[in-house]
Amino acid sequence: MEPVSPVLEVREVPEEDLWEVRELALRIFPATYQDIVESRQIDYMMDLIYSPEALTVQLDAGQNFLILFFEGTPAGFASYTRLTEDGIFKLNKIYLDGHLQGKGLGRFLLTDVISRVKAEGGISLRLNVNRHNEARGFYEKMGFSFLQEELIDIGNGYFMDDFVMSYNL
Repeated sequence: MEPVSPVLEVREVPEEDLWEVRELALRIFPATYQDIVESRQIDYMMDLIYSPEALTVQLDAGQNFLILFFEGTPAGFASYTRLTEDGIFKLNKIYLDGHLQGKGLGRFLLTDVISRVKAEGGISLRLNVNRHNEARGFYEKMGFSFLQEELIDIGNGYFMDDFVMSYNL
């Protein structure tokens, strides 16, 4: 008997379900950055980016939020935005529960985002990744290439020290 493949589904997130993104972020975001930035910065970024109000503002500004379901359970999320009318998009967020990494779920979610961006006329997908985040290797394996370095002042004396990467569609 062949092993059964896990059931994977990506769903768009309407405003009334943004709480699910917040719940996932509360579980995933601090664990992702605990060895990269200090805990006070993580707390600050959680309030800045993942408060209910902040998520609503991001949705209203054009971010498309997606949740990945693994066997019916929320397992990760992503969001993307059109940056320019000529087809440049940005992957704003993509996070997966740490215990599920290495099973192809991140690839599945990113491939779904790429398909959606292509369907919306995208020619390029960009992202920022913290220079110390091991996810950079994942993005390179997925076909993203280094574009530039970027130091972003996010307020309160904190910075995001990132690499900008790009994927040509």
